[in-house]
Amino acid sequence: MSLSKIPSVGLVELPELGLFDAEGKNRASIRKGTALISKQVLLSDLQAKGFDAQLINLKRGEEEIEYGHVKWGETELAKIYLGTDIKSLDPQAYDVWGLTSNFSQHRELVKIAIQHLSSQGKPVVIGGSDAFANPHLYLQAGASAVVLDQSGSTNASILDYVLGKTPRETLSEVVLKDGTIVPRKLPALSPEDWALPDISVVKQCLGDEYWSLEFPRELSPIGSVFTDIGCDRHCDFCQTPKYRLGYRAMSPKRALEWFELQKKAGAGSVIGSSDQFLGRIIKKGGREDILEIMKGIRELEIAVLWPNGLELKKATLGKGINRGMINFTPDEELINALWGWNGKSGCFHAYIPAERPIAGRENYSKLLPWREHCEILKAIVRTGVPHLTYGLIIGFEDESEETLLRLEEAILNIYHELLEINPHLNFQVSPFSIFPIPGTPQWDQLQTSGLLEFDDPTIFGGLWTPSVNTRYLSYKDISRWQIRLLQIGSIEGRTHFINTDFSNKTTSLANNAH
Repeated sequence: MSLSKIPSVGLVELPELGLFDAEGKNRASIRKGTALISKQVLLSDLQAKGFDAQLINLKRGEEEIEYGHVKWGETELAKIYLGTDIKSLDPQAYDVWGLTSNFSQHRELVKIAIQHLSSQGKPVVIGGSDAFANPHLYLQAGASAVVLDQSGSTNASILDYVLGKTPRETLSEVVLKDGTIVPRKLPALSPEDWALPDISVVKQCLGDEYWSLEFPRELSPIGSVFTDIGCDRHCDFCQTPKYRLGYRAMSPKRALEWFELQKKAGAGSVIGSSDQFLGRIIKKGGREDILEIMKGIRELEIAVLWPNGLELKKATLGKGINRGMINFTPDEELINALWGWNGKSGCFHAYIPAERPIAGRENYSKLLPWREHCEILKAIVRTGVPHLTYGLIIGFEDESEETLLRLEEAILNIYHELLEINPHLNFQVSPFSIFPIPGTPQWDQLQTSGLLEFDDPTIFGGLWTPSVNTRYLSYKDISRWQIRLLQIGSIEGRTHFINTDFSNKTTSLANNAH
């Protein structure tokens, strides 16, 4: 195939969403400089399969575009996206366009982009979690196809199809423009099968921002590696079980090839993107694989970041396997390998997915009993990790003032115990409200219970705009408790790890929006 006939694909990274009140305070998370995780995988895969795939990163840029308003209770919020104007793109610039829609909060932005990019007849293909749950909404906006497969197995074939060519393999797990649902006809790929990225791709996808943490210069820029997909758990809030992927992981050799490429591209630290990196441990030899990967990362002398959290239950001698008498004793060797920091390499920051460490644990199959949870936390802090974000989920159906008071007391106690181990620990509670994900059992339950207060996806899809009432509290009460629980931790923690109005981010447009 001559170079001139290689089909071009424009992969668009959309701008960041802000929800600003009349005072310019933001209730959405803005991370314009974050590393591009899935785009790195997708660019590499499509280029390896013969497409001229190029990244268009609209997060870069200083424009502020207001595109609507929404009422959150009595508060009016301006919907503003920040970066580069979507409508500045030439719809004819590429043969086909690709967009990802993972979060319902960003749904409207994706639909704006679809409508613009498809306006002159070029096909637009959509993938991602929210598109998986609601393909019809994206087709109605003008998409040519929605990819349901989450492993990459059908990407090249669907691009062939929308370009009017014979697909190189049978179509599998896609929804076509006319609404036809093509079921799975190909096996899902493993991350082991993903093409390694060219150094130029890695460099394009590096980030210069991680939450709001001011990084030491030697740890920037920030790379990313997605070492596994799927999960062995079935939690009611999560969409992953519906992907029917099982659990698929890179070998240590392949994972370290990806990490080495991040290092060669200039990364000083790398985001471990998966929240189920420890899923390996339930398979024979999995613990040894984890130790080998972590040893290799240290030998590269780069820092690792765990922003999506690692399952604490799997960091025990019982490996989190729910059968018989479970051994919850911390696996000290494994914990040191995963979270240990020596001042130069190892884990610089980790998110701890505490979720509901006391009342409410039954909603999450991955959680430890409280006493054992505390022992794991202490073991993690003893490794020397300098920065921890402690993630909580509040606002379950039976949530009350009493349950939240007990939660607050418990977290305050463990926080002070952790400071006794490391007085310099930068620790911050991050109390998220429930944000129901369409297509999950939790979504279905909230739809029938009548507790979901808002139907605008920019509200119910947000972590800092509570949208669900409990049987005893209103969504406003949950918001009040979010702010209250944010006080647990260091001043530095609130500055570094909360990318919303709580960190006083403003824009000039937002300040003049009303």
